[in-house]
Amino acid sequence: MDGTTLDELSETWNGIREDYRESDNSDYDRAVLDCAARLAADPGGDSAYVWTFGLVLMAPYLTWLPGLGVASQAVTALETADRALRGHSCTHDSHAYRSHEDEEDEYLAELLPVLADETADWEDDRPRSEWRCPLNAAGFARIALDIIDPGSVPDVPPRLPVAAADAISTLSALLHGYPKPWTDIDEEISSQASELSDADPADRAGRLMVVRAVTWYAVSGMVRTKSVLDDLAEAVEETLTHFADAGCAHDGHPALPGSGPEAVELGIELSSAGGRGLYERARIASGRNPALDRVVCPAYMAEIADETLTLLRRRRDELFGERDTSHADAEYLRADGRLDMGKLVERTDHKSWNEEYAEDLGLWAARRHAQSDARDRIVLLLVARQSMDNSYPSPPVSVVRDVLATMRAVAAAPLPAECPHEDEHPTLRYAEFRDAMAHFWAPEEFPPAEEIRTPESWTCPRFAAEVAEACVAELEHLDEEDRSVSSNAS
Repeated sequence: MDGTTLDELSETWNGIREDYRESDNSDYDRAVLDCAARLAADPGGDSAYVWTFGLVLMAPYLTWLPGLGVASQAVTALETADRALRGHSCTHDSHAYRSHEDEEDEYLAELLPVLADETADWEDDRPRSEWRCPLNAAGFARIALDIIDPGSVPDVPPRLPVAAADAISTLSALLHGYPKPWTDIDEEISSQASELSDADPADRAGRLMVVRAVTWYAVSGMVRTKSVLDDLAEAVEETLTHFADAGCAHDGHPALPGSGPEAVELGIELSSAGGRGLYERARIASGRNPALDRVVCPAYMAEIADETLTLLRRRRDELFGERDTSHADAEYLRADGRLDMGKLVERTDHKSWNEEYAEDLGLWAARRHAQSDARDRIVLLLVARQSMDNSYPSPPVSVVRDVLATMRAVAAAPLPAECPHEDEHPTLRYAEFRDAMAHFWAPEEFPPAEEIRTPESWTCPRFAAEVAEACVAELEHLDEEDRSVSSNAS
């Protein structure tokens, strides 16, 4: 073959299959065009299976961004071969293409050299004649066409579209907390809203499941762009109208995955005909998965959409709106209106379970700071500062705004030339700090710590300024980030 062995061709084709994410790759284009030309020259010939298998291996590249006209020439050659080959008759009871799965594509590259060489050892369960049969080659031509244009041909085993497999990989990495280096997180999540809005009716339930999964990530605080949540909410609102009048006779519906990556995988699988075919095949084979009509039931999807929209709206207000902290008075003030120091000490401890309280506690403390006396002010400043450290993944816009305003005001206040005390400022280290702060605030109620600072060291303006400046340094990049996002959005 012009000095190139079938072993070398197979290796080249399989390399393209493995590294198909290329745009307008001239080497890849030449390999595809050469293979397509050889198939088109003799579409019903004895070697048609060779070039057909080659195009199966390189088909994923044709779903990416091949050179101009490359994919169309491959499609024309495959369609011509399918018509020429399927007219043959044979005596085989079955053909390999009927049970071929995408995980087995690599096997084609291994098989081709020994398939063409009658003297090579043959270990496959199916005879050579069945693999080389024109009807089998026609089936693989249709598989290649289905890879290039999912759902375009009948009579081939279901497979997940290449783009869907890529989406699962990208979103799973993102939802596991380790996004791929090239992932634009905001764009990736917002694109799921567009996919839902544009989905065909048969794909809509799956796309809603994907949005449900990415919503958990978006509302966790990992996303700092309000428009992303707006996009998701708008898409779910629109989707609800499609399910508004849905009803069903099911006695129940199966629980959807509670893990983001698992939920995304199921949703994307159910967002294409090939994926739904895979689901059904797995269900029949295992006898365990619930029937598809119960999973994608419109009435059930209406419930899922409503739950997702409620969560999006609530968390959007909490993350980006004017946050209400009035409820915190009952939680952090005693009946006599004094600070509940025991609760404040407990909630500012650097423990993972305090993450859930950090945002509201820090914001409440910052807002209350200016209206308090000197003793309460330093406690509230420290509580706000420590709560920002406890916030995970980082305090949202609705919290950063007011906490920074308080911290900047304290940092900018006039300072005495020297500290009005002789001892050092209090340390902010763990239990030592919390015990000492409680003792400073109510010495008669809380036993003294091992090392006691004077009350003047606690209320020292220079100490307050140090605390505020440190907090500003940690938070201001979040404020700048949010301002940049707002500017770009406008």
